[in-house]
Amino acid sequence: MATMGGSPIIVLSQDATRSKGREAQHNNISAAMAVAEAVRTTLGPRGMDKMLVDMLGDVVVTNDGATILKEIDIEHPAAKMIVEISKTQDEEAGDGTTTAVVLAGELLKRAENLTDLDVHPTVIISGYSIALAKAKEILEEIAINVETSGDEALLKIAKTSLTGKGVDVAHGHLSEIVVNAARAVADEYGVDIDQINVERKVGGKVNDTLMIDGVAIDKDKVHASMPDSVKNAKIALINSSMEVKKTEFSAEIAIKTPDQLQAFLDEEEATLRAMVEKVRDSGANVVVCQKGMDDLVQFYLAKNDILGLRRVKKSDMERIGRATGAKIITNIDAISAEDLGEADLVEERKFGDEKMTIFEGCLDPKAVSIIVRGGTEHVVAETDRAIHDALKAVGCAIEDGKVVAGGGSPEVELAMRLRSYSSELKGREQLAVKAFADALETIPKTLAENSGLDQVDKLVELRAMHQKGQKTVGIDVYTGELSDMWEKGVIEPLRVKRQALDSAVDVTTMLLRIDDVIAVSKAPEGETCAPGEPCYGGGMPPMM
Repeated sequence: MATMGGSPIIVLSQDATRSKGREAQHNNISAAMAVAEAVRTTLGPRGMDKMLVDMLGDVVVTNDGATILKEIDIEHPAAKMIVEISKTQDEEAGDGTTTAVVLAGELLKRAENLTDLDVHPTVIISGYSIALAKAKEILEEIAINVETSGDEALLKIAKTSLTGKGVDVAHGHLSEIVVNAARAVADEYGVDIDQINVERKVGGKVNDTLMIDGVAIDKDKVHASMPDSVKNAKIALINSSMEVKKTEFSAEIAIKTPDQLQAFLDEEEATLRAMVEKVRDSGANVVVCQKGMDDLVQFYLAKNDILGLRRVKKSDMERIGRATGAKIITNIDAISAEDLGEADLVEERKFGDEKMTIFEGCLDPKAVSIIVRGGTEHVVAETDRAIHDALKAVGCAIEDGKVVAGGGSPEVELAMRLRSYSSELKGREQLAVKAFADALETIPKTLAENSGLDQVDKLVELRAMHQKGQKTVGIDVYTGELSDMWEKGVIEPLRVKRQALDSAVDVTTMLLRIDDVIAVSKAPEGETCAPGEPCYGGGMPPMM
């Protein structure tokens, strides 16, 4: 409400709420910190899992920060911003989603303490920007180049990413699969893990997870008499239905005699047989159809020893096309030998109680698939998520060629150097840089706490070791001792740390700049406006 000449002017609707200044900042920071606290206990190899149950009763058990924040229903706008940085971290680096969220929550907490000391938010933002630039500079300095170390470093990165995600019993086996798959799709432009086809199959154990040099699709042959496997396969991809075409408009056919009925049926059969003959004459011995396939077509294909699949997803069709060189055909009448793809072997295989079709020996060597196995659906789903994170982490290492030690060592090193750097600054930005350094140390403290260790003792010991120049010393969460993380093989891609810092500072900056929050409730469902009255739908009316 505002006043003009003593008369009140109503600007907001009665249902709108508004918080300003310190109250708005406090509410936003509290919401963001609540989200960070929700995932804090999942950080590290000894982190705990979360069980998420939706309205339909579906259960997700995971300790992946991005998955947790995606599954829970968050309404507060500031909290939603924290969820967004977990998505960004997942897309850019694959791993480190929990680190980014926890760090953002701690930066906001330290910023609130500074505002209580009358440090202006713009000064804090400036100090955080200075600290971020210096931290990234230090990270580059302490990063280790692994371009010449071959697959050994990549295996360590994969194991580090997989550790603590419920697949520890098979992390050696899975690490080899991840590195081989990432190497297979790597080119001069980078590593596109979207080219790696991952299929889930419940049954067996996690160690039964395997990589296939080719494409695996979740379909089996449509007719029992079709061959189970085809060597030197010539593959036709057809995205139209192999059935009798229906008219696009309503039509009726008047049949008056049995001869006419028989002629109609004979013509229908001849049409379907002609389809199969055209496919056979092109040289194809494997047919992959995106739409339906008539029973008669299935019979004639089987009679000609042609393996047929139907109702295959468009994405799988495109994947097979890239792998085998096949062109997707819309009109069967135009099919020719030039349109066919090639593979050494197309075979139907059984995994548990279900069957899949495997395309091996494809023309494109970048065609790889991973079939994830596990005892339950929840285990398979969590293994799939762990493999995704590991693939992305290994991809980052291949693209950038730089890694840092894990176990909280880079955060302690950054904090120590930033404190020293802050003493060179003048003005209140110095306080923000020190606060940034303190916030970084929440990562090793949380690692220690989640492992049942005394976080204060471990932090003091870590500081002492880093003061002596031991830059790669971190917390061994299994023994409780401080160890050289590089020698232990606990390493992470540089991009994971760099992106976590960027994301955390970005969301902190955005939230600190907000000093006024106006929340407008929606109009109740079914509410109508009075005749002649303006209707704002429960929202904010225009300012007059």
